[in-house]
Amino acid sequence: MEKDILSIFRLTLIALMTLNIQSQIILSKDDELNLPLPKPYDGKVLSFEETEQFLDSSLAENKQPILIFGANWCPDCRIFSGTIEIPKIKEYVDKHYNLLYVDVKRYEINMDLMENYGIPAEEGIPRVLVFNHNKELINNTTTAEWRTARERSRQDIFNFFQTMER
Repeated sequence: MEKDILSIFRLTLIALMTLNIQSQIILSKDDELNLPLPKPYDGKVLSFEETEQFLDSSLAENKQPILIFGANWCPDCRIFSGTIEIPKIKEYVDKHYNLLYVDVKRYEINMDLMENYGIPAEEGIPRVLVFNHNKELINNTTTAEWRTARERSRQDIFNFFQTMER
């Protein structure tokens, strides 16, 4: 019986080692959100051409572009951006992505840009648009997922970035 269990364990271990499992980085208790939370939105009105230039320049750097629509008055936007600033997460994000924060103020500017990427210009922020290396929006059905960032863990936000890498 003991030999059977040991054989099963060995086979399982070999199978796991041969699979291409992409392990996720786990945050520790030391990876805390720093206060005050950042205010990354600058009030600038952007054109579709400017966002396209951002996408193109990100891809030229071999990084995935991400557009984050939000506003500094929004606690979920600030928690989301503050979480990205946690050093372990920031290092990962900086290595794989370029971020462009797109200010919507009180839903009065830059809302049309969402529609240019096939996303309804609805209230509720942050709206996070992730593009692959072919300039295709890869999370078009979940762009509104982070409107409740304050209810999510730091690890949830970090896992999002780790699973969006393409």
